[in-house]
Formats: sequence, C-alpha cells, structure tokens
Amino acid sequence: MKSYLYAVTMFLGVVLTVHLSMNGKVGAVLGNPRVGNALFWCIGAITALAIGVSGWQAGALSGLRQVNPLLLTAGAMGATLVFGIAWIIPQIGAQQMMVMLIAGQILSAMLLSHFGWLGSPVQPVTLTHVMGALLMVGGVFLTTR
Repeated sequence: MKSYLYAVTMFLGVVLTVHLSMNGKVGAVLGNPRVGNALFWCIGAITALAIGVSGWQAGALSGLRQVNPLLLTAGAMGATLVFGIAWIIPQIGAQQMMVMLIAGQILSAMLLSHFGWLGSPVQPVTLTHVMGALLMVGGVFLTTR
C-alpha cells in the first residue's frame, strides 16, 4: 500500500481549505468575490503555464485531438467551483463549507468509482460504503449544527 499518497492527499486537503479561505477573504476585503476570484485565477493561470512549460516535450499536445472536448470544460468547472466556494465561505464559514464539500465529494466519488466513470477504477458500492457515507452525512449534520 502506498500510504504516503494518503498523507500527501490529506495535506492537499489542508492546502485546499487554506487556499479557498484565502480566496474568500480576498473577495470579502475587496467587497467583490468575483473580482477576487478572477485575480486568483489569473495568478493560477500564470503558475499553471510555468509548471506546464517546465515539463514541455516535443509533441506534448499531439494527443489533444483524441480528448473529448467535454473534458476540457473542467477548467470552467474549476473556476466556477472556486468562485462559488469563495462566495460561500464568508456566508457560512470555512468549517461548514469544507464539511459539506467533503460530503458531496464522498457521495459523488462513490458513484464515479461504482461505475468506473472518467477512468476511475471500478469499486462497487457496498453496504459498508453506504454506511460510511451515511456516517459522513451524519457527521456533516453534527458538525454544522
């Protein structure tokens, strides 16, 4: 088992929480979460380009024609997601937002894995998974009360 990957993923969860809270704070300070979010995405785009160029190889985009164009909407989804979260955090708080976000992730991840959608290894939903998800949703309820 690659337990270090679980530790890295947990760390990324911390980074995500801090990142989204920072984005929400910038939007609140500016009095305009849309402008704050746009600023974050501009900085993110520059960073993404720098990271992408650092690993550039000849023909890096040669397989682009095989990519379903619908998959490329993930960029718009990401921008919308971060905007929505940056707007929600000042409204309900980082804790409630992250707990609800995690609950939504667990439920949707169960579906993705069950059906093997988007390249996820197939992992059928079991009674244990359903019980775990129900415990999570119950935890969301208790945490946000």
